[in-house]
Amino acid sequence: MRGCDARFLRTIMPPQRRSVYRRHMSTYHLQSVFRPQSVAVIGGSPRERSAGRAVMRNLRGTGFPGKVAWINPRHAEIDGIRTVKRLKDLDWVPELVVITAPAAIVPQVVRTAAERGVQAAIILTAHLGEGPGSSWAQVEAAARAHGLRILGPHCLGVIAPHARLNASIAAHFPQAGDLALISESSAIAAALVEWGVARSVGFSAVVSLGDTMDVDFGDLLDYFATDYRTRAILLYVEQIKDARKFMSAARAAARAKPVVVVKSGRAERVQPGSADTHVQALARADDVYGAAFNRAGLLRVSALDELFTAAESLGRLGTFPGRRLAILSNGGGVGHLAVDQLIALHGTLAQLSDSTVQKLDAVLPQGWSRSNPVDIVVDADGDRYATAIEALLADNENDAVLVVNVPTAFTSSADAAQALTRTLGLRPRHHRDKPVFAVWLGNDDQATATLNAARVPTYPTEAEAVRGFQHLVRYREAQNALMETPPSLPQDFSVDTVRARALVEAALANGQGWLDPLATHELLKAYGIPSAPVMHARDAHEAMDLAQPLLERGATVALKILSPDIPHKSEVDGVRLNLATLPAVQSAAKAILARARQLRPDARIDGLLVQPTIVRPKARELIVGIADDATFGPVIVVGRGGTAVEVINDKALALPPLDLRLAHELIGQTRASRILKAYGDVPAADERALALALVKLAQLAADIPEVRTLDINPLLVDSKGILALDARVAVAPSRILHKGRGHPRFAVFPYPKEWERTIELSDGGRAFVRPVRPEDDALFRAFFARVSDEDLRLRFF
Repeated sequence: MRGCDARFLRTIMPPQRRSVYRRHMSTYHLQSVFRPQSVAVIGGSPRERSAGRAVMRNLRGTGFPGKVAWINPRHAEIDGIRTVKRLKDLDWVPELVVITAPAAIVPQVVRTAAERGVQAAIILTAHLGEGPGSSWAQVEAAARAHGLRILGPHCLGVIAPHARLNASIAAHFPQAGDLALISESSAIAAALVEWGVARSVGFSAVVSLGDTMDVDFGDLLDYFATDYRTRAILLYVEQIKDARKFMSAARAAARAKPVVVVKSGRAERVQPGSADTHVQALARADDVYGAAFNRAGLLRVSALDELFTAAESLGRLGTFPGRRLAILSNGGGVGHLAVDQLIALHGTLAQLSDSTVQKLDAVLPQGWSRSNPVDIVVDADGDRYATAIEALLADNENDAVLVVNVPTAFTSSADAAQALTRTLGLRPRHHRDKPVFAVWLGNDDQATATLNAARVPTYPTEAEAVRGFQHLVRYREAQNALMETPPSLPQDFSVDTVRARALVEAALANGQGWLDPLATHELLKAYGIPSAPVMHARDAHEAMDLAQPLLERGATVALKILSPDIPHKSEVDGVRLNLATLPAVQSAAKAILARARQLRPDARIDGLLVQPTIVRPKARELIVGIADDATFGPVIVVGRGGTAVEVINDKALALPPLDLRLAHELIGQTRASRILKAYGDVPAADERALALALVKLAQLAADIPEVRTLDINPLLVDSKGILALDARVAVAPSRILHKGRGHPRFAVFPYPKEWERTIELSDGGRAFVRPVRPEDDALFRAFFARVSDEDLRLRFF
């Protein structure tokens, strides 16, 4: 690269240190887990109902073609098979070891395996303990010293049908296929294997993580993302331990193939009043997981059976543009049930074009629905099905078609299925990308065989078919979001990070866990978020002194209780608005202080906040802020604000960093987004100002990780812009991992601002150098449009 040597790059991109063992090892030696050439089972046992016995039976039963050794110090042979007493007695080195030995000897077994050069170990043994000196710590240390990969402990094992490997304790061996299943739970993995066997669903691999000492979701997502035998990846998640690694791997895998996830723990129990701020109360752990999955481009489903339904839909149809569904049935009731399910899942019902209605008028009985869903009447034969399907496929007002058949005494369901497949085979090329879903109610084996032979996605009920359609819509929208270029930020987008950091550091130096109101006002100002002016009064007398200038200017006064122990002022009746006289201010101040001390005698009362009453009658009250999640770190929250914010529970969450596109998308996920539009005599609110505020909050979270939670409630939003009326900021010391790695609390790697430099040029000029941002796409396009073909060739070829 001319004009840019390695010494210059080192000045703007500091080297990154990595640990000797982990180095985010990712797919290192995972080939030895799923396609080993040799296996040793340590702990193989003749005892029935033992893990060792089950692994021996499974490994022998699948006809594994590689070398196999059975290690057991007590038995010279098991079921007529000779064993070896110790791993070190083998005259060859196994690529993979499966350990079912007692917990006490597992460290020595792993140490021997690592020293002999074994590449991977699956540990089925449970209860390795924890803490220094435990079996867990000893196993981890031995593996680290030699780069041995560990799956488990306390896991089901691994099934790789293509390699005829069943190193597990599962009851059955599934057929080979193209779905990779990664489950945190052994029981769930075993259940899904049984489900797959019963329904002839094939797997490229089945793996349970167990207690996750080493190999985790991130490693396996990286592996299966590039595995040509795997078409889709299915995840069962309980908890993510390394959020940044998971997000990086998940985003990469989702770009390559469908990743479908189901997570337990939706019914999280939250103790009322347990959160210090409204945003923290709104950011429930399961909702944060949902935001993370959405950001990574994963398709989340709610139940185990949906994992396979979604994978089937994605496998047979792939993605398609649009989200409008046309529904055709020979029974009105089932068609309307399909519509109900579509609306419940926030889908879009297509409208029939006038030309389509005219076509159907010519072939359907008088009195047909003449709208979507299309009811072709109970006596519809194959020809009527074919004509109606052809009309809907040709209609540009829909993006997909759901065809439903109800068995009747008038016609044959098998004939209707043949009509559908025949029509699909004859449709013009420009209509072939439009997906068709089928529901043939009843148990007509001939119809089912016809539809399966034509690879038409077929579902047992209309509800499942609509879910399958929505899975495809959501997956395609997630993929589009991964690939979109965000809009550019405004030219005047700037923040005063130095001032903001000084405010936070001063508070921490004084031992404060919360910024005081004046510092909070200044913090928001440093990030360009307008907020109402605020003054601090220690008692009623000071409140009167501060209120007098406001009253003289014709303003009314607002008083609010000030206490670090009372996060929700309304709980102690701690707010008074529109106070127009000094006596009213004095009376209100005394009443607020007395009421707070009565209801919360344990609370520290610092006094009162004095503000002018803000009158913006057509403003909407929202809540925005930063919550702190134990797994994913900072979370941006937006939703309906006010005192009943937790009861209304209208919110949307996203992981920072954000750009304007993501911010607008986040706002659109809330019900409150509807009232931002114009209605009646209320003009539309400035949604761009709101989106920009969310981007600024995300930037604040990245710049100053000591800000743990930030709660703005309410944030007024109207046609004039935004204004923060009340805000609270919690701070705590933070730890920077090391330069060049960003802050460890962020699940999504933030923009590396620390790499920005202003450099001196040889001609005396100066240049500002920074990392590329996603929104720079337009600048790159403009740049390349101006360079010559010869310049492009020299740069890139």
